[in-house]
Parts: sequence; structure tokens; C-alpha cells
Amino acid sequence: MSGHGFHVHGPHDHELEHAAHGNDDFASRIAVMTAIMATVGALFGYAGGATQNDAGMFKNDAAIKKTEASNQWNFYQSKSNKQNLAELAMVLPGVDVEKYRAEVNRYKSEKEEIKKKADELEKEAQDYEHKSEESLHQHHRWAQAMTALQIAISLAAITLLTKKKWMQYASYGVAGIGVAVAGLAWFHF
Repeated sequence: MSGHGFHVHGPHDHELEHAAHGNDDFASRIAVMTAIMATVGALFGYAGGATQNDAGMFKNDAAIKKTEASNQWNFYQSKSNKQNLAELAMVLPGVDVEKYRAEVNRYKSEKEEIKKKADELEKEAQDYEHKSEESLHQHHRWAQAMTALQIAISLAAITLLTKKKWMQYASYGVAGIGVAVAGLAWFHF
């Protein structure tokens, strides 16, 4: 603590200063590796967030296309109802049968176009659903890679405290696994 020009070091303060100003190659290597892992982890986190956003946008686009397709199917049903009414009108006595026959044919033709449009919209919705699933899978890969790097950083901190060489290799190994999983995310596996 310092106050009025008087400063007292605790035992841990002395060790921290010694580590910071000493020539401990082991600690320096771990510190540099930790900084590299943190930087790479930040990139993985960014990529994971971007793919999660893409998945959400594709899901939203799918919902919009499904709504548009539903509207087309409702329109199709409306034309079917009008066609049915025209077919019923044809059998009533004293009506112009040719007029209603023309309407029935017109409704049939219009329904074909509406059905074609609705089918196209449904296919687009399915395509967006598929893209959303792919992006979400990729997001999970990025998240797994980021988790592995966070574990590696934690192991590096334990390595600094224990000065165990095998912990250093464990940290590097887990970081390597994280990079391998990131490779899977990058190549969409």
C-alpha cells in the first residue's frame, strides 16, 4: 500500500515484479503464446458471431418467403372458390353457360400461375432454411474452436503458476485442437 510516501510490498507484489522484470524465458514464452491465443480466439469469436447472424438472417428470409407462399396459396384457394361458384352457375337454368365456362377456364389458368409462384416461393423458403442450418452448424464449430482456445489460455495461466513443462504442452495441444476445429469451420465441415 502506498500513502504519504510510504510503500509496503506484499509477498505476491514482489513475485509479480520479479516475473515482470526478470529474464524468465519460460514465463515469456507462455505470455507470448497466451497473447497469440487470445488474438486468434478473438478472430474465432468474431467469425462465430458473424455466422450466427447469418443463420438468423437466413431464418428470417425463410419466414418471409413462407409467408409470401402462404399468401399465394390463399389466393389460389380464392380462385378455386370462384371457379367452383362459376361451375355451379353453369348448371342453373336460364344462365349464359358460355360466360361461366369462360370464367371457369380463366380461373383454371390463373390458378396455374398462382400455384407456380407459390411453389417457387416454397422452394426459396427451403433454400433459406438450408442456408440457416449450414450457418448455424458453422457457428457451432467456431464456438467449439473458441472454447478450446479459452481452455488453452486457462492452462497457460496454470502453467505460469506451477512452472510445469507438461502443462505448457497441454496448453499448446488444446490450442492446436482449437485451430483444427476452426479449420473445420472455415471449410464448412
